[in-house]
This record gives sequence, structure tokens and C-alpha cells, in this order.
Amino acid sequence: MLAILPQLIYTGLGIGAIYALCSLGFVLLIRAANVVNFAQGQFSMLGAYIMLVLLVGVGVPYWAAFLLAVILMAGFGVVFAGAVYWPLRHRSQLAVIISTIGASILLPNVVLATYGPSPATVPGLFANPGFMVGPIFVDTQYLSVMVITVAMVVLQYVIFEKTLLGKKLQATSQDKEMASMLGISVAAMVLITFAYSAILGALAGVLVAPILFVSVGMGGTLALKAFAANIIGGYGNIPGAILGGLIIGLAETLGAAYISTPYKDAFGFLILLLVLLVRPRGLFGELIAEKA
Repeated sequence: MLAILPQLIYTGLGIGAIYALCSLGFVLLIRAANVVNFAQGQFSMLGAYIMLVLLVGVGVPYWAAFLLAVILMAGFGVVFAGAVYWPLRHRSQLAVIISTIGASILLPNVVLATYGPSPATVPGLFANPGFMVGPIFVDTQYLSVMVITVAMVVLQYVIFEKTLLGKKLQATSQDKEMASMLGISVAAMVLITFAYSAILGALAGVLVAPILFVSVGMGGTLALKAFAANIIGGYGNIPGAILGGLIIGLAETLGAAYISTPYKDAFGFLILLLVLLVRPRGLFGELIAEKA
């Protein structure tokens, strides 16, 4: 069994990169809008279905369907912000969370009523399924997931830490009234945040679609594991979200191979429990002082 360990590690990193990409959407909204969006996984599901419809139903070329799915989901993110977040922006955070949970229930049911329950598959990004590097079969789909995830991590870091837009987004999250007094368009920052979050979700969906079946249940699974990755790494921490996603992906893959395949989904959450017992704030979480 040790002979296949390098292959399992590669596969686990590829799956973990998908969770990490979806988790980045959680982190973005937490850092820029102080919102936990439990419908983030449904953004992935919708992105996958949009690509499927464009490919199979409309006959759009693959790369055009890929780009259109991401662009359309950016627009959907704006609509989502206006319908789910904006009316409750002056209410408690709990009200917004409940609203996103409601959306996470509504969206798959709309897709179910429209498209039906049958799972579907879409082809991979490249015609060549992969190539051998020593004992490891490098699957091109997993490789593309990892490359795009790294690119989005770098982009998100640059936006938040090196640009004026990133400073405006974080200022809006910390104090919307003060940000507005400083001349920052709070509405624009919120819409940009949700649009970009939907882009991250769509990328996760269209990248995982060739690996897994496209189904109405895929969004809920991705959301749970992506949020668990966010907690493992440290709430709202970008490097932590990436590391958390990779840890869950590796735990699932290695656990399924060496312990039990039917219980593979449980191994990531077991890691979450262990991390919370040892370090409740997550691996990169910071202690935040509360006002007396």
C-alpha cells in the first residue's frame, strides 16, 4: 500500500485545492463584508450547471462555456447580494446568516425542478487525461485545479494587501458608517465582494465538474468542507483556508485508501474536531480582544 502513497498524496492535494478554492469565497466575504455565506457551495453547483447547459444544451465551445459560466456567476453574485444580503444589512449578523442558509436550500431545489435529479458529467479542461512523472500519474484536471487555486490565492492576497481597493473592502467590513464618511461607496464594495465570491465558487464548480458528477447535492458538500477548511486554518485567514482545504483533501484520500472508503467524508471533520480541541482559534487564528 505504501507504493501508491505518492499517487494518493497528489490526488488528495488536487481534491484539497478544490475545497481551498471554495473556502477562499468564505474568507473573502468574512474579510470584506463581515458575512458568512452558507450558500457559497451553491455558487459552485450553479457554475457547474451553467457550464453543463452551455456545453450540452446550447453547444457552446468548451473554453467559451467555461468563461461564460464564470462571468454569469459574477452577475449572479451581484443579484444574490441585492436579494439576500442588502435588505438585511442593518440587521444582526444572525439574520444574514439565516438568509444565506435559506438561499442554500432554495437554489438546489430550483435547479432540481428545472434540470431534474439525474447527475451529469462534463469533459475535462484538456483532451490529454494526464502523464506519468515517476510513479505518479499527473491527472491534468487535478493539476489545473491546483494551478488555478494558486493563481487565485496570489490574486486575493495582492488585492487585500497591496491595493487601494483591498483597503476599501476591509474598511467597509470593519465599519460601514465610517467607510461611507470617508467617501467609500459601501454598496459598490459589497457588490464587488459578492461578485468575486461567486467567481471563486463558479471556478470551484466548473473545475470539480469533470472529476465528480454534476448534481444538485454537490454544493452542500463543497460548502460544508470549505467552511470546515476555513475553521481549521483560522477564521477569515487566507493561508489558513488554503492549508485547511489541503488537509481535508489529504485526510479524505488517505483515510479512504487505508481505513474505510464509505467513511471518507468523516475523516476531514475528525481533523476539524481535533484541531478545535487543541487550538480552538484554528491553525492560524488570532486572539481577538473583546470590549468590556
